[in-house]
Amino acid sequence: MNFWQVCLEAFRAMGMNRLRAGLTMLGIIIGVGAVVLMLAIGESVREDINRRIDTMGSNVMVILPGSSTSNGVRAGRGAAQTLTLSDSAALAQLPVFANIAPIVQQPFQVASGANNWNASVYGVGPEYFNIKDWTADKGSIFGDVEMRSVSRVAVVGSTVASNLFGEADPIGQTIRIRSRPFEIIGVLATKGSDLGGGDQDDAIFVPLSTARQQLIRSWTPGSIQYILAQAASADQVQDAVYDATQLLRVRHRIREEQEDDFTVRDLASIAEAAQGIATALTLLLGAIGSISLLVGGIGIMNIMLVSVTERTREIGIRMALGAKRRDVLLQFLTEAIVICVCGGAIGVLLAYLGSVAITKFSPMEVGISTSGIVIAFSFSAMIGIFFGFYPARRAAGLKPVEALRYE
Repeated sequence: MNFWQVCLEAFRAMGMNRLRAGLTMLGIIIGVGAVVLMLAIGESVREDINRRIDTMGSNVMVILPGSSTSNGVRAGRGAAQTLTLSDSAALAQLPVFANIAPIVQQPFQVASGANNWNASVYGVGPEYFNIKDWTADKGSIFGDVEMRSVSRVAVVGSTVASNLFGEADPIGQTIRIRSRPFEIIGVLATKGSDLGGGDQDDAIFVPLSTARQQLIRSWTPGSIQYILAQAASADQVQDAVYDATQLLRVRHRIREEQEDDFTVRDLASIAEAAQGIATALTLLLGAIGSISLLVGGIGIMNIMLVSVTERTREIGIRMALGAKRRDVLLQFLTEAIVICVCGGAIGVLLAYLGSVAITKFSPMEVGISTSGIVIAFSFSAMIGIFFGFYPARRAAGLKPVEALRYE
């Protein structure tokens, strides 16, 4: 018997017991569907993390001020005003940095006409947009001229623009921040949410000089809330962290035995941690689906053993007519593989329908990859071979005379 004859014989045997074959496939269908869908979900989570990381900028680190203590109570990091504009200027002189952006930030109730919206207002320089790789979708971004002239201009995110102006064009419109008028000169391209889930587009950006003098006052002259820094290249991130730490310790006169009054956080390490979590999630989801495949394989082995017992006389007749042991082995092994592959195909179809449903009814976009389908079919065939080999070998090991006498 050639390969195709064996496959046709396998389908004939399945057709004679459709209900049993369908129930046998059920475990494989659930297992393959679960594996493919879980891998797709894990991959979509990883892609979403990559997208969020890209919106944060490349080679980026954030420098935060230290904590403060009052009456024995220690506040969290960022509570003290230990960073200044002169610190950011000194950091900008280091060759390992491509951009340095000092930042002040505070939420305000912003109004335009009859509409109002609560948004975070950031005082930044033009370097901030270079670090974030953020461009204007409409209008333009302020530059050094607006910084030097302390201009009351603003660049808004798409969320602020839609909530204050709806479908109208915001360019040239006036918003009031702390009762002061600011002219909108640009609307930024949509960034989406960051790793923490915060909406990056729900923000208003004004020149740092304007923010410090007219909006966000501080008790310490020249103080800023934090610094966003960009290393010259990915290979220099760790060098940049070290150089920034050493420079700030010298500038802040911190002795060797004293702790830093600032914190340098490398966003690349945060991104790596997030990627590690996504990878672990993908493996966990795949392992859960694999358990279903294992259970389905055991079910196939049990049913194939029952089939061997029921068809003992048929096996005896085949051997009496000249069939060799390897022919019987191949026949039953092929039946197990066909059941698994057919079940795998149905499982992939159900996984695809599941991904469509998840994409439609949730914010997550899930797509079935070709590699996931290949893995699913490969596992289906392997399970058919592994769990079908013992029943097939048992069938091939029957003695023709005893098989013909079997009732």
